[in-house]
Amino acid sequence: MKTLMLDLQMGAAGDMLTAALLELFPEEQREEVLAELNAIGVPGVTVSAERVTRCGIAGTHMTVRVNGEKEESVDVHEHHHHEHEHHHEFEDEIHHEHHHREHEHEHENHHHHVHVSMAGIRNIVAGLHLPEEVKADVIAVYEDIAKAESRAHGKEVSEVHFHEVGMMDAIADIAAVCLLMNKLKPEQVVATPVHVGSGHVHCAHGIMPVPAPATAYLLEGVPYYQGRVNGELCTPTGAALLRRFVDTFSCEDVAIVSERVGYGCGKKDFPEAANCVRAILGEGAKAKAWDAVPEELLNETAGFEEPGYEVVGLSCNVDDMTGEEMGYAIEELLKQGAREAFATPVIMKKGRPGLLLTVLCDPQMKDFMVEQIFKNTTTIGIRETGYHRHMLDRRIEKRQTPLGEVRFKVSEGFGVKREKPEHEDVARLAREHGLSLQEVKEKIRG
Repeated sequence: MKTLMLDLQMGAAGDMLTAALLELFPEEQREEVLAELNAIGVPGVTVSAERVTRCGIAGTHMTVRVNGEKEESVDVHEHHHHEHEHHHEFEDEIHHEHHHREHEHEHENHHHHVHVSMAGIRNIVAGLHLPEEVKADVIAVYEDIAKAESRAHGKEVSEVHFHEVGMMDAIADIAAVCLLMNKLKPEQVVATPVHVGSGHVHCAHGIMPVPAPATAYLLEGVPYYQGRVNGELCTPTGAALLRRFVDTFSCEDVAIVSERVGYGCGKKDFPEAANCVRAILGEGAKAKAWDAVPEELLNETAGFEEPGYEVVGLSCNVDDMTGEEMGYAIEELLKQGAREAFATPVIMKKGRPGLLLTVLCDPQMKDFMVEQIFKNTTTIGIRETGYHRHMLDRRIEKRQTPLGEVRFKVSEGFGVKREKPEHEDVARLAREHGLSLQEVKEKIRG
């Protein structure tokens, strides 16, 4: 089965995971993929990639700029400040330091007084140019981080706020990893135990040991070690992304036939080892599932009698909403990260016509989606169930046709293969050439 193996001997951060996954695409496709990352639409953010070497190993380093500037954080080693490459995006977790001392006062006024809640994060993610399933992944990662932050600082999740500039930086990292994982579509992800580093990190609340408090909570149930490298190697963002995508943290029993290898490099050089995440994509045997998820951190998935549901189904009946009102509710639920939302006409008690609303979402988004259903409909009760999904592998292929370039959605697996042109491209060509949709479909398929 298609297997992604992550070597985390130098920890994990959002930028390093992004770079490692980017290198798994064929070299001729990387510029196009990088352009997609820049088209995600995180406000004020641009992403660039450069070739670097770490301890003689060539790899890719990602740089995220917010309004043209890079965010930097610092480690604390023996009471001295040192530049470190990993991003910290949370006001409760890190105090940012900037290289341009002449602008320090301006940065503090802008960076340290504008914060965004989890609801604000959802609004930002809803506006990104990403598939709905990728948006759901981004929200799920952020929800895990918010819960870890709330535990670390004794606050309610609703009281956790994210530092504006660092937050944009983090959204870019998280969205990039989620999008690349969606494009690569591994059937399983395995990883080595996580090296978190040692020493201390300089946080808003003072000097704290590595791993930082939120990182430690996110790594509950995950095998990790500190080692001899003095510095923070695994960030909250990195830990949350690993929790979201890794199926098992043991590579001992997984034999993989490697097809491509990628190295995602951090900014700093350590004398002990090459500062990089290594990603290997290939064919491997199915690994034993990782089941050490602490219920107190990811309690949204608790309560199912049978583990392993991939989506949660939420449904309710309403008989006092118009079609327009239900249409609006469905649009809002999809914007907020539902994988599917649709309404079916039904006959309710006493022969009254009504609508059955069905919403499918990731388990991590269940509670939030329940809130959104109550907010956007008139229902007073919601039913819940779990579903396993059987899905065809999907990809987008760009093809040259007699009328111009057209994107085709190709789905295959289970002995079948289907393909169809993207409606937006067909509609565009119909307008450009004065043809009907059916005429365009016949010409581009011919």
